Amino acid sequence: MPVYLLGEDDVAFPPPSAATPEGIVAVGGDVSPERLVNAYANGIFPWPVEGYPLLWFSPDPRFVLEPSKVHVGRSLRKAMNRGHYRITADEAFTEVIDACAHAPRPGQDGTWITTELRNGYVRLHQLGFAHSIEAWEGERLVGGLYGVSLGAAFFGESMYAAAPDASKVAFATLCGVLEQWDFAFVDCQVHTPHLERFGAEDWPRPRFLDALSKALEAPTRRGSWTAPFRRALER
Repeated sequence: MPVYLLGEDDVAFPPPSAATPEGIVAVGGDVSPERLVNAYANGIFPWPVEGYPLLWFSPDPRFVLEPSKVHVGRSLRKAMNRGHYRITADEAFTEVIDACAHAPRPGQDGTWITTELRNGYVRLHQLGFAHSIEAWEGERLVGGLYGVSLGAAFFGESMYAAAPDASKVAFATLCGVLEQWDFAFVDCQVHTPHLERFGAEDWPRPRFLDALSKALEAPTRRGSWTAPFRRALER
């Protein structure tokens, strides 16, 4: 099956139904804010693979977590109740994405967060579409995650932890806030045992795209999440 080659100026994508069996929708192009937003709005995300042009994916099935159905295990709930970590939003986006890029991953020699992609997400953050959730131990950043928000959908990209359970506490806290905000789902993209334990499950691509279409009918919470996230935690 031929793969669509993106032009430099055209930010449009072919439909996800045109993806290869591996989920590749298109190759090439840049990571301008316009292209990234259009990709996520169409159920597509970038995933660089060394030795290839930039690849854009829409896998089938899609790994998805509904905030209202999040499972928080007993040990993690105890860790959250201890309040050892202070959880914030959008206070250290560049630090979080850089830490995610440098975090060691089992079975991986490098990172998929290239300089180009990193700068693209930083620009999205500056425009109010990309957000970070941070875990602090005192004044030290010890974990977090980042992703993209459109409508009532949050597209998780990467997380890291430099202290026990830090990223898990950050993620569980985010899910609680997203439930308050009536978010429909967190897009986890592809299966991981870690997110399966939170309750994420495989959705067929048509189900995911239908849910995404409905989620995009809601207004996007664009801009800094620092203050509204803090207020949500105080409830």
